[in-house]
Amino acid sequence: MTIELKAKSGEGGRLFGSITSKQIAQVLKKKKIDVDKRKIELDEPIRTLGYTDVPVKLHPQVTAKVKVHVTEE
Repeated sequence: MTIELKAKSGEGGRLFGSITSKQIAQVLKKKKIDVDKRKIELDEPIRTLGYTDVPVKLHPQVTAKVKVHVTEE
């Protein structure tokens, strides 16, 4: 599954802010997928434009990957 988020960015595709697991959880909730933000295993916030694979822990033995596409606002 791919989700899209928009963010303001500067030169070189660096974001002014960052994309956090809370924002990813909110987008998933809008798509009727209820995932706790603590289950989204984002080592550090996303700070660049482009695609990032983010693991989501669904069950102790099941991990899914969500592709997050960050585009310029």
